[in-house]
Formats: sequence, C-alpha cells, structure tokens
Amino acid sequence: MGKLISFFNRIMQRYLPDPFLFVVILTFIVLAMGLIFTESTVMNMVQFWGEGFWGLLAFSMQMVLVLVTGYVLASSPIFKKGLGLLASKAKSPSQAIIIVTVVSIIASWINWGFGLVIGALFAKELARRVKSVDYRLLIASAYSGFIVWHGGFSGSIPLTIATEGHFSQDLIDIIPTNETIFAVFNVAIVVALFIILPILNRLMMPSPIETVTVDPKILEEDDLEMRTESLSADTPADRLENSYIVSLLTGIMGIAFLVYYFVNNGFLLNLNIVNFLFLFLGILFHRTPRRFLEAVLKAVKGASGIIIQFPFYAGIMGMMTASGLAAVMSEGFVSISNDFTFPFFAFISAGIVNFFVPSGGGQWAVQAPVMLEAAQTLGVSTAKTAMAVAWGDAWTNLIQPFWALPALAIAGLKAKDIMGFCTITLVVSGIVISLGLLFL
Repeated sequence: MGKLISFFNRIMQRYLPDPFLFVVILTFIVLAMGLIFTESTVMNMVQFWGEGFWGLLAFSMQMVLVLVTGYVLASSPIFKKGLGLLASKAKSPSQAIIIVTVVSIIASWINWGFGLVIGALFAKELARRVKSVDYRLLIASAYSGFIVWHGGFSGSIPLTIATEGHFSQDLIDIIPTNETIFAVFNVAIVVALFIILPILNRLMMPSPIETVTVDPKILEEDDLEMRTESLSADTPADRLENSYIVSLLTGIMGIAFLVYYFVNNGFLLNLNIVNFLFLFLGILFHRTPRRFLEAVLKAVKGASGIIIQFPFYAGIMGMMTASGLAAVMSEGFVSISNDFTFPFFAFISAGIVNFFVPSGGGQWAVQAPVMLEAAQTLGVSTAKTAMAVAWGDAWTNLIQPFWALPALAIAGLKAKDIMGFCTITLVVSGIVISLGLLFL
C-alpha cells in the first residue's frame, strides 16, 4: 500500500495540472472527440461550446455559496467549539482519519452539499488538534465520503425519477425511492462503503518519513481574526454594524422560514435549503453584521476556482450533449452488454461521461434515453439502471477536480495534493459498487 500511494502521489504531483488547466485540456479533448465520433464540424463544436458556456450560472452561484456560507458558519465561535469538541475525540492520526471519513460519509449521505463542506471543515479542525496526521490524507479522507451522495437522500437521479412529471415518465413511469435509494442493492453498497472506506483510508497512512503535516499555528492564523468592537460606537452606522439586534432579527426571520419549510416538506434537503440554513445560522452565530461581513470577505477569497472553472465545464457539457457525443459513448457500452453485465457497463459509462458532464441531473438527461431503452430491451430493472448511472456519476468525482474545488479551497490545498490517495479509493470503491450492481 505504501508503495502504491507513493507511486500515485508522484504521478499526480508531476503530471496533474492546476484544475483550470485540467478543464481547458478537457475542452480540447471533447472538441476532438466530437469531430472524430460525430458528424459535427469544428464550427459546430465551437458553437455548442459557446452556447453552453453560461448554462451552469445558477449552479455556479450555488456552489460559491456552499463554500462561502460553510466557511462563514465554521468560523463562528459556537461552531468552532462544536467541531473542536468532536475533533477532541481523536487521540491519534489513525483515529483522526477514521473519524473524518465516517463523519463525511454520514453527512454526504444526508446531503451532498452539507457533506462536501462539513467534511473539509472537520478535517481542518482535526489537523489543528492531532499531531503528525498527514494533512493531504486527512482532506482526501474527508472528500472520499462524498462518493455515497448519489445513493443517499440528495441523489438527483433517484429523486428525479420519483417526482411526478419527470422527463422520462412516459417511458418508465414513477419509480419510488424504495426501489432506488432504499433498495437492498443500494443500501448494501452504502453500508459496504461505510465499512471499507475508513479502513482503506487508515491503511493509506504514509510512513513517518513521507507524512506531510501542517503547522497548527498556520491554520489558526488562517482563521478569521475578529476585531473587538467598542460598546460605544462613534456613529449611528457603526452602531448598526455592531448591533446584535440586527443579526438576531435577520436570523430569526431566516429560521422561521426554515421551520415553515420543514413542517410542510419534511426533512427534504436541497442545495438552496442547505445554503439558506448555513447563511442564517452564520448571521446568528457571528452575532453582529460587522463580524459576519468580515467572515464573508475572508471566505470569498477561496471561491475563485469555482467562479472561473464552472463556465468551462458548462461549455464542455454543451459540446457533449448538443453534438450527441455523450449518447454515442453510452450506446457503445450498451452494444457490448447483456442482461447480466448491463448494470456494470451502465456504471462504467456513467463514470466516463461524468468527467465531461459533471452534473448528476445534466448527465441523466443525456444518458437516460439510451440507458432506459436498452434496459427495457434487455429486461433489466430500470430502477437499478438509474442507480447504476447515479453511482457512476458519483464514482469518478473522486478524481474529478470539479467537485473537489470547495473542499480544496477550505483546506488550502491543490488537487494534485490529494488525488494520489483518491485514485486508490477510486479503484477499491469501483470494485465494491460493481459487485453490488452485478450480484445483488
């Protein structure tokens, strides 16, 4: 294991470019593939790219707010105490790795946005408290839990096909979540990963010589330095900025809406609700508008990668869908499948398509027509087919910098720092998921 980790870490450090260059290279790869495998011309592909470039603006803003509101909430005194209390349970590097993996899996299964932020924030708190823990592996372990999101409560594909009026309803009708999220095969995969991932991450701990630690003082200095406000502000504007009443009233209004939402919708989390919750808890926990805005200013500095890179991924998605390239790739795997191997090849094809269409809902819109029709022809369960695509989408996120950006921004690391560990996780989790889809 040590030799494998060293090998993959060297490869990633040497050859994996910055995530921005990664998405630029992907852009030209997709353009070339469109020319080779579809009837599109160069101008067609450029047109598809440009027309799709701004297709993820709303989602990009949601992801920026995931990072900003999560950071703001974590930098509040009460939340830092809570994370610190939980982190204090870890007394050794191995315990820190196991605990952060377990917390990340549970949080990601509940909601992917929640898990993505909480895992990274908790890992950072553990790094402050546990000496000699490898900081790269700690963040990679926190990110590894993200793989279960599409098999959990916020999985976009199972929730889509369980919703009245979804685009493929005429073909497959409504498929309830007891046939997808709560199906035996899916629960078994989640439970297996819950057991295996913490053990795997523990086994990947580097030798003391190769361990990369971070000085806790650096992490403390990176925290928000709150100013002590004077009780007697100079101007009415200063008094408003330092007023606890303003934050309290604003926070109460936000909490009131959340209570109304959960009463009427149950514990149904989506990205907007998670951001709403983080935002108004952050306003309350920072006590004054000035402290809250200082936290926001600090948090925004880490969002540059999301702001710049997500439009490029939207452009790639535009080329993949409009040219028909994603459908061509899916049909290629369908052509070599039978009724037994089809879920496996659906999983693999979704994992490959995910590199270029890193959006669960967007990917399902592209692959669903091909996969569902093939499933019915082969006599394979459409519910399992949908979950095979869902797991493929979640699987290759482990080595797709697109989804790692918020966690990396919180941690202050680069993609190549954690991708060596994530590659091992990709291989092992791929085996676990494949076996679950084939034999359960």
